[in-house]
Amino acid sequence: MSSSLITAPPRTTAAPAAPETGHPKFRPDIEGLRAVAVTLVVLSHAGVGRFAGGYVGVDVFFVISGFLITTLLIGEHRRAGRISLPRFYARRALRLLPVATVVVLATVLASWLWLPATRFKGIALDAVSSTFYGINWRLAAAGIDYLASETDPSPLQHLWSLAVEEQFYLIWPLLLLITVRSSRRLAVALGGLAVVSLALSVQQTATVAPYAYFGSHTRAWELGAGALLAVGAARLRGLPRAAALTLSWGGLAAVLTAAVRFDEQTPFPGYAAALPVLGAAAVIAGGTPGGGRGGAAALLGTPPMQLVGKLSYGWYLWHWPVLMIWPAVLPRDETTTLNLVFAGGALVLAFVTYHLVENPLRAQPWLRGKARRGLVFGLTLSLITATAGLAAGRHVPPLPIGAAAPHVATELAAASDPQARLTELITASAKANRMPSNLQPKLTEANAVLPAHYAAKCHLADFRSAELGGDCVYGDPAGARTLYLIGDSHAAHWFPAVDEAARQQGWKLVALTKAACQVPSVLVRNTELKRPYTECVDFRDKVLNRIRAERPDLVLLVSNNADNGGLIDASGKPVPRPGRADDPLWAEGWRKTFDRLSGLDLVMLQDTPWLHQAAPECVAANAARITRCLESMKGSVTEPHRRDLVAAAARASGVRVVDPTRWFCTDVCPMIIGDTLVYRDNSHLTVAYTQALAPLMRSALFPPS
Repeated sequence: MSSSLITAPPRTTAAPAAPETGHPKFRPDIEGLRAVAVTLVVLSHAGVGRFAGGYVGVDVFFVISGFLITTLLIGEHRRAGRISLPRFYARRALRLLPVATVVVLATVLASWLWLPATRFKGIALDAVSSTFYGINWRLAAAGIDYLASETDPSPLQHLWSLAVEEQFYLIWPLLLLITVRSSRRLAVALGGLAVVSLALSVQQTATVAPYAYFGSHTRAWELGAGALLAVGAARLRGLPRAAALTLSWGGLAAVLTAAVRFDEQTPFPGYAAALPVLGAAAVIAGGTPGGGRGGAAALLGTPPMQLVGKLSYGWYLWHWPVLMIWPAVLPRDETTTLNLVFAGGALVLAFVTYHLVENPLRAQPWLRGKARRGLVFGLTLSLITATAGLAAGRHVPPLPIGAAAPHVATELAAASDPQARLTELITASAKANRMPSNLQPKLTEANAVLPAHYAAKCHLADFRSAELGGDCVYGDPAGARTLYLIGDSHAAHWFPAVDEAARQQGWKLVALTKAACQVPSVLVRNTELKRPYTECVDFRDKVLNRIRAERPDLVLLVSNNADNGGLIDASGKPVPRPGRADDPLWAEGWRKTFDRLSGLDLVMLQDTPWLHQAAPECVAANAARITRCLESMKGSVTEPHRRDLVAAAARASGVRVVDPTRWFCTDVCPMIIGDTLVYRDNSHLTVAYTQALAPLMRSALFPPS
């Protein structure tokens, strides 16, 4: 299953506006432009590397939608002397909701049948939030939250773009009503809205990229660009032919250039979105004289382009759920070729629903006869979808279970040699085919149970925060000796074991950790924020300065060996990875941190093994044969070269090094040991398992003298 999404642009795009059939001046060039945009999106989502920037379809669709909707509203005002908001929203409901309802309900059903049960509640919630056009804000919040950003993309995630459009159209018709009598006032109002939105897009792309990507406030200028074209359509009809041809072909070239030159690393939308936005606007402007004849219309008006353009709305809606779900249905490795095959299947579904659902219902005379009927019909569809989502979320698919297994925490606490007993449990668990009946935590609850210091904000899961969470004292608060736990989320997941070990030893524990903020003194690029992770540098400096001032008795340093989006050197440039040239820089960053804490007793706990897939999902998908989820110990130790360099640097600095690999693996690493689920995703430990490891953690931190 693909899992690189949640906020990376190639995994998200906007839905094309449903074609405005019945428009008095049908534009084949716009219909063909839809085909270009949706094809770029599908190629990008299918994994065709040459079109990694195909997510620029979001901008093309927004410009088209802004142009067509505004043209219709202005035309209605000119014909009738007024704009009927009920009729406007009734038309939107009849065009958008029927197919969207079918796709959402089919996706929820397919997810129940084939996707891991651990994901189902989240998908059901997405169905509800998409119904009320709020899914874009849900995704934006997830993008800045490390816990949520680690999850696989939802098969309904693509509906965020419909939410953006509908939020825009809550405001735009009202603004139009106020200013429509004066083209100049209308242009000024629209231009002001676009300028503010663009400024917000640029600012937030540089600071909080997920909100810039999914936010209606940062996308409004793209719809506004299309709306401005509609306001100035009369003047555009007078364009000289040479200028129109240049705009038309140049605009199409700009859209295609963005699609092939942009990728996941491109800060987006921000300034970069201007290329596809202006490109789409140029195609529309260049095609305005003569109703779209000539120019790029020679290509865009061909029958294949017209057919794909006509089906673009349905294809967009179907292709993403199909791409997300098919790998769970067929026992095949996901490849670009197979993705393209199934994306073609989604086009067939779009063809079927266009002729059976989309076109018949939006052209139905009785529904179109009165706005009230269309509104009631749309509200009924929304209520059906929301009710189905709420009901589905209460019925997670059942999973087969086996016999009860030994309680790991009890076994290790009672053992004279906890490591030997744990090895026995690992060996036995590697042979089990079903998850135990007494599994803890439940698969569907593994991600919800977090270490206690999360709630107190002593672990900062918000990438944007750098503030220390107060005293953050745990263990034995009255203890005469103090232990500090610092690092990233891989330090945070050890908190239950360290807390228990400190309490039993009579030590005070101070826990200060931050998501994706490793211990080595380096600057990395944050892949979610899409910029240098300066908040990590600030947080790390504050923690290290506090430790130097307080001089605790022991400091436990824990980090994973990944560097998020890569290292950034002193000049602000990314450090290239080929040849592993960045590994020595990573080890040097650790040495700098050791030097900053010189004179203190330091312990470095090496990283836990990483899985190649999330444990709850693998177990849920293979509940009758969980041996399929076994991973090799050798393959689970990540960045072995970097790991060795860091260990050598630690020992050279007089730092004790603890390798916890034997706490998880023999030659293989099971995802369930005894009665306990080990991981809550592919690398973070469950609270239950780390609590069980308290005896081993105590021996590692406080060895007998």
